[in-house]
Parts: sequence; structure tokens; C-alpha cells
Amino acid sequence: MTISPFFRNLRTAYRAEMDDLTFDSDGRDVLRQRLAEKRKEIGFLVQMMELSPEMVAVIFHQGLRFTEPAVMEHLLSHEADEFPEWASVCGGIELTPWARDLSQIILQAPAGEWFLTVAAGLQYMADKPDNSDKAFAGQDSDEDDDTDQEDDSDDIDDFNDHESDEVRGDARDRKEAGASWLEGQGFDHKD
Repeated sequence: MTISPFFRNLRTAYRAEMDDLTFDSDGRDVLRQRLAEKRKEIGFLVQMMELSPEMVAVIFHQGLRFTEPAVMEHLLSHEADEFPEWASVCGGIELTPWARDLSQIILQAPAGEWFLTVAAGLQYMADKPDNSDKAFAGQDSDEDDDTDQEDDSDDIDDFNDHESDEVRGDARDRKEAGASWLEGQGFDHKD
């Protein structure tokens, strides 16, 4: 499966948004409450859907079920200005009643169909297990089956294993500066 750079980049931003919503500062899982609050702000969120679609798409978390994966995989290969019509995508998607209500509000906006297509693509990728990341990166396991390639891994310099003293020193300096700043804010120094 081929994933366009548009969806690859948004997938990362979508995951970060979901991570931000999931836990509060005490580490408690508050995703359900935060998503409920966000869904109530749909009037405001509609204004953000073109600029930050990943921040708005989270409102559809667990609201879509995909019945035609091939349609979604085809969608994910497109760039933002090449999407198929929403009508050709939505036939393979079942929306929960609350998601259907939200989609009706979004469809009234000028870029509503475009946004719902983006949201469906992001939700489809989010529903995939993490072990499918290779497929989402556009790496096909069948691609190299017919070619004999030697393992060049010995020639690759692993930066983490061979960090220069300068890089280690910079990292140590940043860590010390961060610790000093935290102490200045009243936090205990962590050894």
C-alpha cells in the first residue's frame, strides 16, 4: 500500500493530538471526557478543519467503521488536492449515530466533504495496528523478493552507537540547563 506524504505527515500529527488528549497531568486517562468536550465545540472546530485537520479529525475517534478497506487504501495514496469525491468514499464507511450527526454539521461547511475524507483516512490509519507501520511508510515486502541484495548494514554508521564527544557534550549541557531552569521554578533537582 502506498501512502501519500500528505497522509503520512498528518498521521504523525493526528497521533500527537490523540496522545495530548489521552492523559491529564496526573496520568489519568481522560480521553473520553476530552473528546466529548471537543464534540460539543463543533461550531468552532469547523473553522479549524482546513488549517489543522488533525486537531478536528479526532472528534470522529471510534465513530467510523470501515467496510471497504480497498477504498480507504486507495484514498490514502492521494494528495490533499486529488481526493476522490466524498460520495465515492462514504459508501464504505459506517458512521455511529453521533458521528453521523457531526458529519451532517461538517458537510454544511464549504470544505466539509474534503475534511470528512481526511478524517476518514486518519481514522482508518489510526485503527491499524502499529505493526503495519512498514506498510504505511510505503514499503512493500514483495518489492525486494526478486532481487539479490547484499546486507549493507555493516557499512551504515549507527549515529547512536558512535556519537561524537561534541554531540554528547551538547546533550549534557542542554540537560543541565533544563535541570537548572526547573530548579529556578521551584522543582527539586533530579539526580
